[in-house]
Amino acid sequence: MSDAAAKAGSKPLIVGLAQINNSFSNHNYLPYSVALLQGYAQSKAADPSRYKFLMPLYKRIRVADGVAHMRDADIVGFSIYVWNVQLSLEIARRLKAERPDRLIVFGGPQVPDKPEAFLRANPFIDLVVHNEGEQTFLQLLEHYPSRDWSGFDGVSYVASDGTFVRKPNAQRFRDIAQLPSPFLTDMFEPLMAANPQETWIVLWETNRGCPFQCTFCDWGSATAAKVLQFDVDRLMNEIDWFSRHKIEFVFCCDANFGILPRDVEIAQRVAENKKKYGYPKALSVQNTKNATERAYLTQKILSDAGLNKGVALSLQSVDHVTLTNIKRQNISLDTYLELQKRFTRDNVETYSDLILGLPGETFESFVSGVAQVIESGQHNRIQFNNLSILPNAEMGDPAYQAKYGMVTIESRIINIHGAIEESEDNIYETQQLVIATHAMPPEDWRRTRSFAWMTALLHFDKLLQIPFIVTHELSGISYRQMIEAFIDVDGARFPLLAEIRDFFIEFARRIQEGGPEYVYSKDWLGIYWPADEYIFIKLTAEKRLDDFYAESKGVLMALIAERAPSTNTEVVEEAVKLNRMLVKQPFQTEDTTIRLSYDILPFYRNAIRGISHPLDRVDATYRIDRSSETYQDFQKWCQEVVWYGNKKGAYLYGNKVVETELAGHY
Repeated sequence: MSDAAAKAGSKPLIVGLAQINNSFSNHNYLPYSVALLQGYAQSKAADPSRYKFLMPLYKRIRVADGVAHMRDADIVGFSIYVWNVQLSLEIARRLKAERPDRLIVFGGPQVPDKPEAFLRANPFIDLVVHNEGEQTFLQLLEHYPSRDWSGFDGVSYVASDGTFVRKPNAQRFRDIAQLPSPFLTDMFEPLMAANPQETWIVLWETNRGCPFQCTFCDWGSATAAKVLQFDVDRLMNEIDWFSRHKIEFVFCCDANFGILPRDVEIAQRVAENKKKYGYPKALSVQNTKNATERAYLTQKILSDAGLNKGVALSLQSVDHVTLTNIKRQNISLDTYLELQKRFTRDNVETYSDLILGLPGETFESFVSGVAQVIESGQHNRIQFNNLSILPNAEMGDPAYQAKYGMVTIESRIINIHGAIEESEDNIYETQQLVIATHAMPPEDWRRTRSFAWMTALLHFDKLLQIPFIVTHELSGISYRQMIEAFIDVDGARFPLLAEIRDFFIEFARRIQEGGPEYVYSKDWLGIYWPADEYIFIKLTAEKRLDDFYAESKGVLMALIAERAPSTNTEVVEEAVKLNRMLVKQPFQTEDTTIRLSYDILPFYRNAIRGISHPLDRVDATYRIDRSSETYQDFQKWCQEVVWYGNKKGAYLYGNKVVETELAGHY
């Protein structure tokens, strides 16, 4: 113990920790990051009995309640990210005002690497910790009550004379086995016992580090590339802990699950435990890049066990210029396309991520990329994510933003499918959302955003997927041409489709003005919906689906007449009719039969798997099973079809409803 610490006397030093997370569908995260801080301190301190740790703050609460919870603390540490920084700052400000000698420490990914402006704007923060915090935080505890941090690495502060001090980053752990497992050391047991009403989500690391340096991400820059591994026996015991504690959802924090050969074994153990014990029910992972075979094996294991809601193939862009600008040119697109084909062949649902607004991406390159991804076999889902800036990503550098003409707007963070949140303290978290670049001016951004929503509505919400695939296969008309035909509709001739198009464009404009990314509906579950899903519900609620299909058939017939007049339009018309009959709707309780002149359904089902199948002119009769899945309640239909069906595209009869999907989990 240091001399300064000895002078503090025998009274325990009371430590408060806060890792405030959002709640998702009444589930809350166990505060993993601060549990690591506490566990390391208690295992490595010269005299662990010197410290008394309060129960951590783990979810959003009123500021007054947060202050009251930390009132006895001598030191309070906050782990901050984009979803909790404003609330954390206000709790810290009031704690400091109440007791000026209290030490306030901030760490986590949202602490800027260049923090002088942050510290001067928030003078109640005594110092910030950069990168890995376990070793540095223990140093602070052992050094307390001294305020001389000149001998520390990995911290920044404003000295008593007003001078800003930025110390070099501390060395990363060479051996992360030094970190005790919060699960296996019963770190969470008191918190769980004190909050029996909670359903817990687990954050879990099997390794730490990322070898990639994507400019929009702060993972690689924060970890300096080298991937360090936790011991596999420890991980297996942690999996057993999840099962014993009946943890439903595990979110794996690894940047590249599947990058290591042992990840196949880890996935298999989780699958075995689910089969044996029923838990965990889901394991969410970030797929590795470039390691095609292991990525396939790990995800296939998780899919076969029902542990994932679909395999994420995070392309971000397929444009070479854009990929170079964001330093992903070393990540092979062929890897993703090969994985997509293999998963599709094996009936494993995938979804692809594309980011809208990346530097160098144009309207032309983006929409061409969307068509390329669909034509390569992605018929389940493309998630179109708006680009936001993280402070410690390379993209957070003002010089980088200036180079590419990146225009941002401060936008309140809204959880997809999340309920509206009213703060008694009027504290809301925000993000810096990119709404234009040199390559994609504001008008092009709106058009691109509208194209993405229209693609989601028509193809991935499956309102027109059958006729789209039939038209493409028979005529060669591209998916881009079909979707753009709906964007460019004549309002006088197709008023409903023009209304949808105009809604998308206007909503994109509202986002550019700082509005929410999703559409709130008080009447439909009281949650925020993606714009395409909102339109799907609106068409159903207003009983305008038949009008939608009538106009859609007209658009497709006009497009075929213009670009491929020799195409058999009779089969396209029948495909539109079949698609309409198969869309899951509320208040339909009886099976129905449809008679067609072409055997369209097997043709469509084989096409989405990349298998050639003749489209024969034969009398085809399909019995549509509507009685097995009925929705007598409109709200239930909204939830179980439109929301839960999202990632697996379960919008057509014959697709079972997926399991519960947590709000915000994208």
